[in-house]
Amino acid sequence: MDVGHFKRARKQAGLNQQRAAAKLGLSQSYLSMLESGQRPLSPALARTMVHVYKLSPVAFPPSETRWDPKRVDPDQLAANLAGFGYPGFAYLRKRRSERNPGELLLTALAQDPLEARLFEALPWLVLKYWEMDTGWLVQEAKLHDLQNRLGFVVSLARNAAKRAGFANPQRDAALEQLESRLKRSLLAREEALGEAKLSDTEHKWLKIHRPTEAREWNLLTNWRPETLRYVA
Repeated sequence: MDVGHFKRARKQAGLNQQRAAAKLGLSQSYLSMLESGQRPLSPALARTMVHVYKLSPVAFPPSETRWDPKRVDPDQLAANLAGFGYPGFAYLRKRRSERNPGELLLTALAQDPLEARLFEALPWLVLKYWEMDTGWLVQEAKLHDLQNRLGFVVSLARNAAKRAGFANPQRDAALEQLESRLKRSLLAREEALGEAKLSDTEHKWLKIHRPTEAREWNLLTNWRPETLRYVA
């Protein structure tokens, strides 16, 4: 989100520059320069604005200028998803997430293996925070060869919402566009999703019985829209 968006967010929050500057710990003149583009907006200040203006987590900038997939403890991923409000982890202690949901989405998709309980949360995350920065998502997914996995999750999410009758024309159009962009860089190689290694028998079975979405994205997995417990 650029400074122009934050300026509009301030106004939508009912704050004039003087009140907003006080809440942000800035002078009014400095906030004015930020909003006019005369001063750079740091990631730390952007995060503070997200809180002060009560914005969606999609407004959080990525925690790192250049994102890199890292090995993350499954329990930490579960806690992060709980912080975003995922119903499947409602039993965990909730702490509001301080991350961009797109960053968490790619981090989870980069894990090998990825536990089923964690993967199941990803289509929900896509539907809940569909307004995330898709330009950044596509760019980073392509850099780290995650476009097939991301495309599959988006396809699962969109089809699951359709089956459940949770229509949202704006969201659905955005997700269709995201799928289309990812399809342009589809990787030809097949890979297992969420599994460290498949046996020959499992590989052959999934090759034949995998759902349409998995076949379209060259993935070996049995996840289907109807198997997701949480859609909206």
